[in-house]
Parts: sequence; C-alpha cells; structure tokens
Amino acid sequence: MKITEKSMVVTIYTDGACKGNPGVGGWGVVLISGEHRKELYGAEAHTTNNRMELMAAIMALNSLTKPCQIELYADSQYVLKGISEWLPGWKRKNWRSSSNAPVKNVDLWQRLDALSAQHQITWHWVKGHAGHPGNERADALANLAITELATCPS
Repeated sequence: MKITEKSMVVTIYTDGACKGNPGVGGWGVVLISGEHRKELYGAEAHTTNNRMELMAAIMALNSLTKPCQIELYADSQYVLKGISEWLPGWKRKNWRSSSNAPVKNVDLWQRLDALSAQHQITWHWVKGHAGHPGNERADALANLAITELATCPS
C-alpha cells in the first residue's frame, strides 16, 4: 500500500517488544487508510524495549510516500512524552537531557524528529495489553519478529 494523498487520514498503531532488556527485540506496525491496511515488522538481535518502540514509529512514518495527516497510537509513554514534551528541550540543549547527560537513543530520536516534521501527526496513548485491536496486532507483529529472528538468525 502506498499512501499518497495528503488529505487522506492514516491511522497507525505501533509497538515494540524485547525478550530481555537488553535482549532480542522486535517492532510491529499496523497502518490503516480507508480500506487499505498494511502491516510491517522487524527485529534486532541485541537492543532495548525503548529502541524497539522508537523503531516502530520510525518505520511506520518511513513507509509513507508523501505527507499525510496521521493518527498515531502507541502504548509507550517513553515515545509519547519524548516526542511531545522532552524533544524541544533536548534540541535546545544540543541533545542533552535536563541533567545535562547525552540523550539516550539520540540516533533514533533524531530520525523520528525528522520524519515527524514531514507529516501532521496527532499522537495518542493507548493502554497496552488491554484488548485494543490495533495495539494487540502491533504487539503480535513485534513478537512475531522476535520469534522469526530467534528461529532464523541471519
């Protein structure tokens, strides 16, 4: 599915998972636009849950071919607070935290920041593992990625 109309609303559900933290991690994405639906997932052999949560949002936005109006749902307070509250301060302080330490996962935050600027995004928090179909599917995809990596490591 290539989403190309700016006026079209894209609903995105993202989730990350990790077996061990750090450990084998996966991310999952569900994109819905009109009657179109696309699912994406991937994994890394050694990562953290926070990195996988960020990767889910990054890969979702990266899959879009033109600017879109987006309703993005995530169960990660880290991602949602980071993008809506912490990011402006980090950028003002040259990617340093409030304690003047380097921002963790700065490489991914910078990618997410750049991709977010290309779209009109409303960020929503959804409680994880609470039966929300979009979030449950994104979680299942993240865990599928972990399983596939564990059974077929490259």
